[in-house]
Amino acid sequence: MLFPFNSSSRDFIRRSRRLGSALLLALACAGLSGCSSWLDGPQSIVHVDGPVARAQLNLFYTTCYVTLTIFVLVGGALAYAMIRFRSRSRHDEEGKPPAQSHGNPVVELGLVILSLVALVFIAIPTIKDIWYTYDVPAKERATELKIDATGSQWWWKFEYPQEMVKLKYGGEAPLAVANELVIPVGRPVHIELRSADVIHSFWVPKLAGKVDMIPNRANHLWLQADKPGYYFGQCAQYCGLSHAVMRFRVIALDQKEFNAWLANQMKPARTVTGPEPTVAPKTVFTSFKRNQFGFSDKWMATSPTSTLDLWRAQQHPNPNEDPALIAKGRKLFQEKTCFACHTIRGHEGIGVTGPDLTHVGARTTIAGGVLENTPDELARWISHPDRVKPGNVMYESGYLANHITFKPGEVAALVAYLQSLK
Repeated sequence: MLFPFNSSSRDFIRRSRRLGSALLLALACAGLSGCSSWLDGPQSIVHVDGPVARAQLNLFYTTCYVTLTIFVLVGGALAYAMIRFRSRSRHDEEGKPPAQSHGNPVVELGLVILSLVALVFIAIPTIKDIWYTYDVPAKERATELKIDATGSQWWWKFEYPQEMVKLKYGGEAPLAVANELVIPVGRPVHIELRSADVIHSFWVPKLAGKVDMIPNRANHLWLQADKPGYYFGQCAQYCGLSHAVMRFRVIALDQKEFNAWLANQMKPARTVTGPEPTVAPKTVFTSFKRNQFGFSDKWMATSPTSTLDLWRAQQHPNPNEDPALIAKGRKLFQEKTCFACHTIRGHEGIGVTGPDLTHVGARTTIAGGVLENTPDELARWISHPDRVKPGNVMYESGYLANHITFKPGEVAALVAYLQSLK
């Protein structure tokens, strides 16, 4: 022995055990106190609303139950041995150890069999759920909705290949939206996953688990929403400077409402006519503070309080919109060469580098799901995209490369125009 095992040593061990027990109890209490907010969050993995997420949750519970059983059996055996065979006096400490069972075939064979049983309990549902969550079940493929999702630094493009729209300069292309994926309730959705640059990961916790989007490699997943809702998603794979603010939403609607939304999206951009203003419009937004992360002071806007009702309200034009200001904004959209990266079907633009803006005013979020789609937040994004989302292409390859700047009132006109695109 390295030191004499005396009464002082035993006292030290007892105090250490008590301290360790107190620390474990404190950690358990802290975990339980913060558990409710995690379980009820907008990206909860235990409050799910779809068959794919539910299958994955059941598998998670199965694994937890099996491992908990193992923990209780092993921990119970260890506790029994510590209590039953502990030294009760100095004489016991110097005596012979209790009888050993090492090499006992019954014990060792029993442990092997129990391990195999535990493995079977986990392996069978795992294999079953892997097959189930891999793709839409064969019996439901006749009604599936197909969507192509492409991840870019740092926004999402969702295309509906079954819905083709006519382009202003001829030809057709799949209907495309950005950062807000709208799906029908109760209908399986097959999503082809692609990346335009680096590795991304598609994740909507309440509807389906994570699947990576790898450059030059095809991947896919499927999901389905059980009820109408507004679901939060994000990139779950580190993909660059603004990875933490690469988010999106999934809006699930009943079939009738989905059809109405789809019919509106198929239309070209809404046109508001009016004379150009005779005076410069007022400035909507001037400056903002930056937090300790370097982002906007509202970089986490669109909180979990956002609901489906708010999304529905966003679909209607503003009754107080200014046609003259909107006309000015449309002209500025051309003058600032925004059409080189963006497309507004029926108006201007053939760009594919940035999101399709044909119905951008009807979305609840902008800047890759980071900011609420309000006039002030849209002005914030147009004025300082580098501060809201550092390293984004819009600023580095657009503003800097083309020397784009704004005079007083120009941002307000652009905001009015984009907000009118419902």
